Amino acid sequence: MTAVHESVLDAIGGTPLFRLTRLGAGIAAPIYAKAEFLNIGGSVKDRAALSMILAAERDGELKPGGTIIEATSGNTGIGLTIVGRQRGYRVIVGLSDKAAPEKADILRAYGAEVVFAPTAVPQEDPEHLFNAVRRLTAEIPGAWLANQYDNQANPDAHVRTTGPELWEQTGGRLTHFVAGVGTGGTVTGTGGYLKQVSGGAVTVVGADPEPSSYGGGDGSPWLVESIGHFLHPETVEDRWPQVYRSDVIDSFERIPDRESFLTARRLAREEGILAGPSSGTAVAAALRLARRLGPDDLVVVLLPDSGRSYLSKVHSDAWMREWGFLEEAGETALRTALETAGPLVAVSSDLTVGEALEVLRTAPGGVAPAVLARAARPYGVSALEVVGSVAREVLTAALADGGAKPDDPVRPLLGPALPTVGVGQSAAEARAALAGGHPAVAVLVDGRVAGVLSREVLG
Repeated sequence: MTAVHESVLDAIGGTPLFRLTRLGAGIAAPIYAKAEFLNIGGSVKDRAALSMILAAERDGELKPGGTIIEATSGNTGIGLTIVGRQRGYRVIVGLSDKAAPEKADILRAYGAEVVFAPTAVPQEDPEHLFNAVRRLTAEIPGAWLANQYDNQANPDAHVRTTGPELWEQTGGRLTHFVAGVGTGGTVTGTGGYLKQVSGGAVTVVGADPEPSSYGGGDGSPWLVESIGHFLHPETVEDRWPQVYRSDVIDSFERIPDRESFLTARRLAREEGILAGPSSGTAVAAALRLARRLGPDDLVVVLLPDSGRSYLSKVHSDAWMREWGFLEEAGETALRTALETAGPLVAVSSDLTVGEALEVLRTAPGGVAPAVLARAARPYGVSALEVVGSVAREVLTAALADGGAKPDDPVRPLLGPALPTVGVGQSAAEARAALAGGHPAVAVLVDGRVAGVLSREVLG
């Protein structure tokens, strides 16, 4: 019988499980996916949004005529907008300037006012997204900041709904639960409930981007949205979400961007599930886990959001090629050039002019990308870390005419970032990127700078 609801808010939760029959083929342990993208707003964050707004109303923090404000990568903002507008509130959403453009369009369609601010800056920077929304909250009378990162109504939503649903849907047979970690609310609430109801028998596994500091990475940037913990190298105090409980998670599977993106695309093309890249991260982790288990185990993986918000990114062949995640057969010119160009030379933005010149001694064409300072980069240089470029001739000229001294910082002398091409693009596309007088292009492999090709090499 088809359900009838008094409002869309009654349709939040109660999402189905789908067995991943094709991706899980040949694996003894069955894998079921919790389809959170079927919530009314397209993500698991609808649950937290409803919970946080109801709690704020109950506690007198949000009153009629008030304004809801939140910093978000997109999904929580969409949920807050749907619930908030349905209940008569003004909603202002602070969105990361790195978010997929579809998210801003969806937010505006639901009636939100959208403001953009950076997140790839130190947490103390006044322009950081979190600080921007705090200023708005202080300036607008009757404003309430949802603050999903520290709001206990976020994980409580999953203690009351998501966890019990999974236990009932699997008849208590669930042995392993896999979810990405963003604010930590979903995995803390759902995982905590499942551990409690099972007497500690359920194993909770966090799916994390490879560089994320949740799972032990260095916090350098990655491209999958909505999960992981980024740490800017100039951040003074690394603040983790208060809703995140690390004791709930038994282990992490650290998944690189490529594996996340390709798994998300496989979900759509093989299982008929159009989900976002963080769902790809979670499923990739579940597949790794399930291969180590047996037929008596049962794995549930939570798919947090829909792929509708990422049609211009992970589900776009052009975008995947531009970021170096796809290579077509026959397009090997840039791959071959990279192999003969030698290892990548990058210059940290905190070096002196003299130190930068020393590094540039081995740089092809005397030019290199300048990147955010960081002690170690076990995953290579993320394209999101590039803050400009360094040219040997510029530095030597500055020293010669007295414009700089060897001990001066190199940052004021940085030029614009080099144009980028994906390793799967053609040599002709790389040459076209040199228009405007750029001395070289940076070639991306899996979203990270793998090498620099000069104008002379490209011909």
